[in-house]
Amino acid sequence: MDAARGGLRVENLYKRFGRDIALDGVSFEIKPGEFFSLLGPSGCGKTTTLRIIGGLLTPDAGRVYLNDEDITFLPPEKRDINIVFQHYALFPHLTVFDNVAFGPRRQGWPEKRIKEEVGRLLEMVHLQGYEHKYPRELSGGEQQRVALIRALITRPQVLLLDEPLGALDLKIRQQLQLELINIQDAFHITFVYVTHDQSEALAMGDRIAVMNEGRILQIGDPRTIYENPVNRFVAYFIGNTNLLEGKVVEVQPGGLARVHIPGIGEMWGVCRHHCDQLRPGLSVAVSVRPEKINISRTPPDDPGYNTIAGMVQDIIYLGVSIEYIVRLEQGLTLRVFQQNLADDARQLITWDEIVWLYWLPAHALVLVE
Repeated sequence: MDAARGGLRVENLYKRFGRDIALDGVSFEIKPGEFFSLLGPSGCGKTTTLRIIGGLLTPDAGRVYLNDEDITFLPPEKRDINIVFQHYALFPHLTVFDNVAFGPRRQGWPEKRIKEEVGRLLEMVHLQGYEHKYPRELSGGEQQRVALIRALITRPQVLLLDEPLGALDLKIRQQLQLELINIQDAFHITFVYVTHDQSEALAMGDRIAVMNEGRILQIGDPRTIYENPVNRFVAYFIGNTNLLEGKVVEVQPGGLARVHIPGIGEMWGVCRHHCDQLRPGLSVAVSVRPEKINISRTPPDDPGYNTIAGMVQDIIYLGVSIEYIVRLEQGLTLRVFQQNLADDARQLITWDEIVWLYWLPAHALVLVE
């Protein structure tokens, strides 16, 4: 397959199911060979979008283009697009070899080529020697590996993946995430990956489209989506954050704003989206990620920090880090993540201690929407 092929463009997709609006003007463009994630909560429209791209649903309005060719009403078998579902969809009466060989045989490949290619792909996903096993003899992770290489063996221009790791346990899911990245890199095939798992999307996608209520809210690389969310929903949905509602007190050049948070007081933050709307008195939210907050038994010397005191209400040991739930004097709580670097547990902050929390204004994102 030509490496330049596999470019996908979706324009103004609309879809209703009865009175429910599933898609409300969805548009995006995917580069050839890109790993593109559609991320959002259940019912947001991501699977509907995937099914329209694959030809399993017809939009009420809008267009789908593959390499600038309109494929909106082309039947699935003529799109050069394959799909991998969450629940494998392997043929139970066929062996692993025959499952993977199903597509090439329909396309008339010589048996010698089929044997060589199936063997190569089974080795790639660490299933050599499994050729004569049946799906019922495989674990969930093994079945999904078979489903994946079955979809890839004919080299489609685009592979659609609908929550393919959702039914697997955490360890297997993390292992298969790495395998998917390596396989996609080896095949140079465009992947469109649907998931509701934020960490999965951040770890795997070249770019992420965040969806909610049938709309695309933000598209960007994982770091941009996480560090610079466009609104409250994206900030709250992607990872963990402390979302504090308040009103703008002062606006300075460069998007710097002083915000009054009831129960906390005033803090400085930075606006990166819709900043032209900033004005004194405007209701905004300030997003502060837990890992951006420093926690200490003493206040910082640098006056440039946003600083507040509180008492440790709860501690959650996470292994690589420790999560502190800190109750402020005014009754609000903030979550703080601290990397687990202590050599001695006695060095750690403990329950009911009075602590100081402080963070840079650059780490307090002022959200207008």
